[in-house]
Amino acid sequence: MNGAESLLQTLLRDEVTVCFANPGTSEMHFVAALERTPEMRGVLCLFEGVATGAADGYGRIAGKPAVTLLHLGPGFGNGWANLHNARRSGAPLINVIGDHATWHRELDAPLTSDVEGLAKTVSAWVGTAEEADEVAAVTAQAVAASRSFGGQIASMILPADAAWNAAEGAASPLAPSLKQAPDAAIDAAAKTLKAGAKPVLLVGRNGLYGDGLKACARIAAATEALVCCDTFAPRFERGAGRFELARLPYFGEL
Repeated sequence: MNGAESLLQTLLRDEVTVCFANPGTSEMHFVAALERTPEMRGVLCLFEGVATGAADGYGRIAGKPAVTLLHLGPGFGNGWANLHNARRSGAPLINVIGDHATWHRELDAPLTSDVEGLAKTVSAWVGTAEEADEVAAVTAQAVAASRSFGGQIASMILPADAAWNAAEGAASPLAPSLKQAPDAAIDAAAKTLKAGAKPVLLVGRNGLYGDGLKACARIAAATEALVCCDTFAPRFERGAGRFELARLPYFGEL
C-alpha cells in the first residue's frame, strides 16, 4: 500500500465515498489508486471550479463530506470562488491538494506556491502529510475537521512522494468536534420566546430542513413566534405539508 491508497482507505473507513477531481501530474499516483479503489466514486471535472462547486452541493444535500482533488496552488486557486461559497454554506468538504515532491520544492518550479497560505483563506483546518506514513493520520484529522461544528472545510496537502512511497495502512476515524449551547442559554431563549409579545426566531443551517424544521414548527405553534431565516441560506426544505419560514429581505427598504 502506498500513501495514496492509505488516504483512500482512510476516507472509506469514515464513509467518505465521492471524489470530484481535476488532477495534474503531481496527483497521478492518487488517480491510479482511485482506479484501484472502486468503492470510491471518482468524478472527473474539467475545471476546478466545477469540482469545488460540486463538492459544496454534495456536502449541503448529503450531509457528509465529499473530496476534491486539486493540482497545486494554482489549481486550488481556480476553485477558490466556490470554496468561498462552501465556507459560507457550512458544507463539510475535504480538499486534497497535490504538491511537488518534498525534495523538489526548493527548485521553485513554475507552479510552486504557498499552498498552505492559499488554503488557509477558506479552510477551518489545514494539514500537510510530509511522509507517506503520515498520510493516513492526516486524512483522519481532515475528515474529523470537515465534520466538526456542523460542517466546514478541511484542506490536506499531499506531496507527490508522500503519495507514491510505501505506507503502513489506513487510520481509524476520529470524533468530530461539536458545538452545544449551554442548558442555561437554552432556558433563557425559551423564556424570552414565551414572554415576548411578538417574538422572532432567526434560524439557520440545519434548522431549515428535516428535524430542525419540524422543531421550528413546534416552537412557532407554542409561542406564536415569527420564524425567519437568512436571505441566502445554503439549503431549504419546502413543499406541501412543510412548515414555511419567512426569509429576511435582502434590501432594507423591503
